[in-house]
Amino acid sequence: MDFLYDFLLRLLSQFQSPTLGFLVGGMLIAALGSRLSIPDAIYKFIVFMLLMKIGIKGGMEIRDANLAEMLLPAFFAMVTGIVIVLLGVFIFSLIPSVKKEDGYATAGLFGAVSASTFAAVMVVMEEESIAYEAWVPALYPFMDIPALVLAIVLANIYMKKRSAEDGSQQSDQSDVDVWGIIKESLQGSALSALLLGLALGLLTTPDRVFDSFYEPLFRGFLSILMHIMGMEAYARINELRRVAHWYAVYAFLGPIVHGLIAFGLGYIAHHIVDFSPGGVVLLAVMAASSSDISGPPTLRSGIPWANPSAYIGASTSVGTPVAIAICIPLFIVLAQMVF
Repeated sequence: MDFLYDFLLRLLSQFQSPTLGFLVGGMLIAALGSRLSIPDAIYKFIVFMLLMKIGIKGGMEIRDANLAEMLLPAFFAMVTGIVIVLLGVFIFSLIPSVKKEDGYATAGLFGAVSASTFAAVMVVMEEESIAYEAWVPALYPFMDIPALVLAIVLANIYMKKRSAEDGSQQSDQSDVDVWGIIKESLQGSALSALLLGLALGLLTTPDRVFDSFYEPLFRGFLSILMHIMGMEAYARINELRRVAHWYAVYAFLGPIVHGLIAFGLGYIAHHIVDFSPGGVVLLAVMAASSSDISGPPTLRSGIPWANPSAYIGASTSVGTPVAIAICIPLFIVLAQMVF
C-alpha cells in the first residue's frame, strides 16, 4: 500500500515537472490545431547537444572508473535488449491481425533506447539527488545495437523464407548483412554523438567547456525536445489508429514489463558488483524507453517492408509518454523500497 501511495504521489509530481509539462504542452497545442513547428535542423542540433553532454560526462567519469565493474551491467544491458526483442516477436506472433514484419520492427524499436527519455530520467534523478555511476550512459549502445540488429536479422530471415515459399525472385535480395546493420547503427546520428562525447570525455580534458556550455544549456534544450516530442506524439496518434489497436496495448504495457526485466537484472548486478540503486533505475528506464532517434531510420532501411505507422506510431504516441510519465516514477519508488 505504501508503494502505491508513494508511486501516485511521485506520478502527480512528475506531471508537474518541466520535463513532462513540456511534453504534455506539445500534445495540447497540437490537439488545438496550432501551426507552431520546430525546424528539423533545430531538433537534430538539440539531440546532438544533449547526447554530447551525456557522453562527455560519462567519458570524464570512465577515466576514473573501475572498468571491471562495468562489464556485468554492460552484459545485462545487451541481454535486456535481446530479450525485449524476442519477447515482442513472440507476443506479436500470437496476434493474427499483426503482420510479422511489423511485429519485428516494433519489437526492435522498443528494444532500442530513447535518447530523450534517457536524458529526462537523468534530469529527474539529479533534481532528487539520486546518485548513480556516471559511466551508465556508456551502456546505451550495448542495449540499442543488439536489439536493432536482432530485429532486422530476424525480419530478413522471415522475409527470405516467405519469398522462397512464394517462389519470389526477391530471395536473392534478402541476404542479411549483419556487419552492415551494426555499421549503420553506429553511424546513426544518436549513437555517433554519444560515442563522440564519450571519446572526448575519456581522451581529452573538456571540463571547462563542459561546465560553462553543455551543463548550463542541458535542461533548456531538454525542455524544447520534450515539446517537440509532444507535438510528434499527437501527430502519430492518427497514424496509430489506422493499424491494429494491439500496438497501443503493447506500447502501454511493454515499457513497464521491459523496465522490470532490466530492474531485475540490475538488482543482480547490485549484489554481485555493487551496481548502485540509481544505476539500476537508469538501466530500467533505458529498457522501458523506445528509440526515437537512431531506431526509426535504421529500421526503415533494414526492414523496408514494415509499416512505419505501426512501429513509430506505437513508440512515439504511446511508448514514450508511458516511459517518461509512468516508468520514471515507478522505478524510482521501486528502487527506494527494494534497496
